[in-house]
Amino acid sequence: MQAISVYCGSSPGLKPDYAASARLLGSELAARGITLVYGGGRVGLMGTIADEVLAAGGRVVGVIPTDIAEREVQHESLTELHIVASMHERKMLMTKLSDGMIAMPGGLGTIEELFEVWTWAQLGFHSKPCALLNVDGYYDQLLAFLDAMVSQRFVKRIHRDLLHTDTDPAALLEWMQAYVPVTADKWLDMEKT
Repeated sequence: MQAISVYCGSSPGLKPDYAASARLLGSELAARGITLVYGGGRVGLMGTIADEVLAAGGRVVGVIPTDIAEREVQHESLTELHIVASMHERKMLMTKLSDGMIAMPGGLGTIEELFEVWTWAQLGFHSKPCALLNVDGYYDQLLAFLDAMVSQRFVKRIHRDLLHTDTDPAALLEWMQAYVPVTADKWLDMEKT
């Protein structure tokens, strides 16, 4: 595990615990020699985790679309910065540069990025671990909904379980470093029930 993409808010969120967890995850990444790959911003939780990794002597790779970079929200002190043409290109490059993906608290973009790479794992496009850092119960309602998708037979349990959840950044990274890929056909209606 040499590099991990972290998806998180471009806002700090309501609770101080969100920024505290971003700093803790950032320091854990740096201590383990794992490069942070993220959206390239200097604001919100994105800026917090990047600053923490850099302060601890770690590597930070940002990937930011041109139109967002032009709004002057890009981080200017990163180890490496890629400016790309579109959000789709951003997600593709972040996934290519990473050995796993973590979503912290965030908004629509965070959820969209996580769900896309998680779907790619479900379809077998990659075999990298996908995880949620569930700070202060932020994702509890989403997790309940995901379990409902399983009970309603729209998602297989094995695919639901491809998304690991933890509240502790160190434990989450331990799981990711020990991850063994699991594969199964996506289509439920092709199985006998």
